[in-house]
Amino acid sequence: MTFHEYGTQNEKVIVLIHPSAVMWDYFSYLVPLLERDFHLLIPALPGYDEANPDTDYTSVEEIASQIAGFLSARNIDRVDLLYGCSMGGSIVIRMLADPLIAIENAVIDGGITPYQLPRIITRLIAARDFLMISMGKIGGLKLLEKVFSTDEYSAEDLKYIEKTLGFMSYRTIWRTFESCNNYRMPDPVPEIPGHMEYWYGDKEQKDRKWDIRYIRKNFPQARLVRMKNCGHASMASLHPEKMTALFRKLLQ
Repeated sequence: MTFHEYGTQNEKVIVLIHPSAVMWDYFSYLVPLLERDFHLLIPALPGYDEANPDTDYTSVEEIASQIAGFLSARNIDRVDLLYGCSMGGSIVIRMLADPLIAIENAVIDGGITPYQLPRIITRLIAARDFLMISMGKIGGLKLLEKVFSTDEYSAEDLKYIEKTLGFMSYRTIWRTFESCNNYRMPDPVPEIPGHMEYWYGDKEQKDRKWDIRYIRKNFPQARLVRMKNCGHASMASLHPEKMTALFRKLLQ
């Protein structure tokens, strides 16, 4: 796994983990807003790395362990802000469950929590999601315009997603949804000492209902933040200035 770093001279560490259907440069609008004051680490997740197209996504658990291992190898034993969106949010949740790295602040943006359903049902859901993304991979830009119609994505943004889907393998698509739906968490979930927030857009509130319920049950200290006029995974690309301001407020 490749890690992209900016602002290495700065003391406070921010780790950004991207959602599915995009690459690490999903955060490209955030980097110039943060690199002057923070040490940014952005992993290019396997299966979503254009520079390493032969890799496939593995699992939430394995990737969470690899990120923690990389930080430990760099003698980074504390992260000031750990952020993950959608699939990346699943990885953040899993990292919170393992006390390998001290995490001062965690932000889970529309993160997918393990489904509390029979295994056969979760696999059917994964198959549905797999087919939807696979159709986007085959159908191209016109179909993506319909799928992402809830947000004001530009044609350039949709072409970027089309490009990512173009090199993603079907194995990566399947593993992404199967793992995000079913990754394992300790029972009970350990108490998290740092500050934690779960963000969700008002346009996706219905879709995040089960995830919000899981967060309330297992992370009762988490602050729920409802973003106005936002859909799923849209903050970094559509509202980077607002996102930066929220990060800075957490890190004061």
